[in-house]
Amino acid sequence: MMKYFIGLTLLTALIFSLSVNGQNGWNWPEDKSGAQEKYAMYTDALNNENYSEALKNLSWLFENAPDLNASNYINGLKIYEGLADTESDPAKKIQYQEKALEMYDLRIKYFNKEAEVMNRKASSAYKYFRGNPEKYPELLETFEKALELNGEQLFDGNAIAYMDIIRRYKKGGGEMSDDEILERYDKITEVLSKKQGANIESMQSKIDEMLLEVITVDCDYVEQVMGQKLNQEPGNIKLAKRIIQLSLSGKCADSDIFMTAAKIVFNAEPDHNLAKVIALKCKGNGDNACAEDYLKKALELTDDKVEKGEVYLILGAMEIDKGAQSSARNYFKQAAAADPSLADKAYTSIGNLYFNSAEQCKEGVSKVDDRGCYLAAYEMYKRAGNTSAMERAKPQFPSKEEVFLEGKSVGAQMTVGCWIGEQVTIQTRD
Repeated sequence: MMKYFIGLTLLTALIFSLSVNGQNGWNWPEDKSGAQEKYAMYTDALNNENYSEALKNLSWLFENAPDLNASNYINGLKIYEGLADTESDPAKKIQYQEKALEMYDLRIKYFNKEAEVMNRKASSAYKYFRGNPEKYPELLETFEKALELNGEQLFDGNAIAYMDIIRRYKKGGGEMSDDEILERYDKITEVLSKKQGANIESMQSKIDEMLLEVITVDCDYVEQVMGQKLNQEPGNIKLAKRIIQLSLSGKCADSDIFMTAAKIVFNAEPDHNLAKVIALKCKGNGDNACAEDYLKKALELTDDKVEKGEVYLILGAMEIDKGAQSSARNYFKQAAAADPSLADKAYTSIGNLYFNSAEQCKEGVSKVDDRGCYLAAYEMYKRAGNTSAMERAKPQFPSKEEVFLEGKSVGAQMTVGCWIGEQVTIQTRD
């Protein structure tokens, strides 16, 4: 029965090999029938996880028909990995893993697609040899080439793996200067900056953590060593970017050199997020003119409603500091219009503006009119859905007696004067 099963499997494989004979991408040698038989025998053995037998027949194809089809090298990888996984002798396991990586090289040699294949080779090499210090120099070369060929198409995992090998190599006593490490780190970071995805920030944090394990990055280093270099090379965008990244990692973003680097990078590559960072740093330093300038640039550099809304909120808060209440209100309204999810913050802020304007706007002629600011604040808090703020405003409403004595009616409309100019409904606190 077993012989029948093996024979049937082999026959099926032979039929398949004959079916691919006429397909594009197959380059059969002069001994076509011999190659077809070897192909059928090795694929049958592979399907049955008989890796040694599969290798015997595949080796014949590698020698006699190396450019037959790329699938042979893909299957060769599976065979050598299968042999490595079942090998107990560490030295032989490494030999099989090396042969597995050779499959990638031969695939490139005969079928090109170098970038894609190198990307995959780097992943496999890391899986095999990340715990083998003797292989680190080779791994570094592999990852460097994969990154150079693929750019932002480098696998996410390979970006992390590359930095991990740099870290392992350096911590294991490998000869690599801080500048060499930073140069490689820059390349990885540049690739990540061009990628899209929710996990990119987390990946960058991991890479930063690994960097800080192998070089000393403190504020003095960034300010004095790297800052001096930037002063000498103010057009060095890569250096400026490195300073920004390391300043953020080392919590040195309050330094003068951080702002210098940020402005250099922004001038070369205007970006919404960077403009916002610069603006907030300017604000923290008390330079409101600079902050406002960069916030307005940030608005120009994005069409994202959420990003616009956040900037409008910041601008509104800055206008309050300047005492420009009407302008602040306009910014808060723009924030709510840009991003409705910010309406609660925006209208609460407007409500606070009205609430805090009562003393400023009081004329002392009408108690009902003088309490109009609180009525206007209540309406804004209501729009924001801020019930606690509504409860805070309500005790400041006029009393029923005050409304009656002034000949006004509860539920009637009135216009709040001063800078507010809102029409509100008369309500009472009791």
